[in-house]
Amino acid sequence: MVTAAQPLAYPVSVRHLGPNWYATVMGTAVVATAGAALPTHLPGLRPVLAGVWALAFVLLLTLLGARAAHWVHHRDQARAHLLDPATAPFYGCLAMALLAVGGGALTVGRDVIGMRAAVALDTVLFSAGTALGLAAAVAVPYLMAVRHRVEPGQATPVWLLPLVAPMVSAAVGPLLVPHLPPGQPRETLLLVCFALFGLSLLATLVMLPLVFGRLITGGPLPVALTPTLLLVLGPLGQSTTAAGAFADVAPGVVPAPYSKGFGVLAVLYGVPVMGFALLWFCLATALVLRARRHGMRFSMTWWSFTFPVGTCVTGAEALGRHTGLVAYAGPAVVLYAVLVAAWGTAAVGTVRGLLRGELLAGPGPVPAAPRPATARTTSGAVR
Repeated sequence: MVTAAQPLAYPVSVRHLGPNWYATVMGTAVVATAGAALPTHLPGLRPVLAGVWALAFVLLLTLLGARAAHWVHHRDQARAHLLDPATAPFYGCLAMALLAVGGGALTVGRDVIGMRAAVALDTVLFSAGTALGLAAAVAVPYLMAVRHRVEPGQATPVWLLPLVAPMVSAAVGPLLVPHLPPGQPRETLLLVCFALFGLSLLATLVMLPLVFGRLITGGPLPVALTPTLLLVLGPLGQSTTAAGAFADVAPGVVPAPYSKGFGVLAVLYGVPVMGFALLWFCLATALVLRARRHGMRFSMTWWSFTFPVGTCVTGAEALGRHTGLVAYAGPAVVLYAVLVAAWGTAAVGTVRGLLRGELLAGPGPVPAAPRPATARTTSGAVR
């Protein structure tokens, strides 16, 4: 076991590096992409956002290498992650990390690497991320049904992660549509993204009642897991973002009646969904504050405060574009400020934990819940 007093030899230090670490890439990339679409353009902001995207890209490459070392040197622990119902859903984060960095390449990364390289990079990351996201959306529920033997009372928002990955593909895929040849290639990609939108949305609608029901009937989550309540915002904000992206590229790609339909969908779907997102944000915030009063300390679950909030920023920005209402500009800016503050807090906590050797150490005692709840993890990846 690696402790704070021991040196971090590379093969040993990655033993407890779980797939949840890809959330650092997702949370960093969304700071760049959400900031690029803000209705308020601040002087000098664009180069900063490009730098943040470059940081996300470096983090992605680093984690891909570290996770490869994890599978080579600690295959037993990697198998334990897959068989742990608290950790396996985080495999959806790998797909979303690839997609988030790929989408950011076309929005802000092009300022660093150029448009041609950005299109090539996004093509590779979108293809890989979509394939992995679909695999996770099938494999993780299969493992939960066949191997994990979970119960409704054990439901947490983490269960949503593999189901949200196809929605991220749906949201970033339209960015590639203008770079394809006109005609069927563009229309095919747009409709594939729309199919991914439906796949993820319907799966989320099946899973979300389990999460909400467990929260109401089973009491608050263990304090260490309370930040994961923000994960519910992910499919809400990302689906609103995706609907707006469809409407952005549909004219000239699909026939006129359908292109107008995408514009209608962006508003009629996005407005009520973002309304529910506001409700959930307030509920989750209240429960997080409660957990903080009960001694919640920093853990990797704090990265749940970043990417889901970022999707609500891009969702509000999409509604502002398609409704023409300046009323959506204010919430987008406020949520972006929350996102930046959350990212800074999570980043500082992560660096501090790495320097102390705490975050890559073996699993410690599972925190007790204020009320009876199920906090089960055998691999120690959710720390």
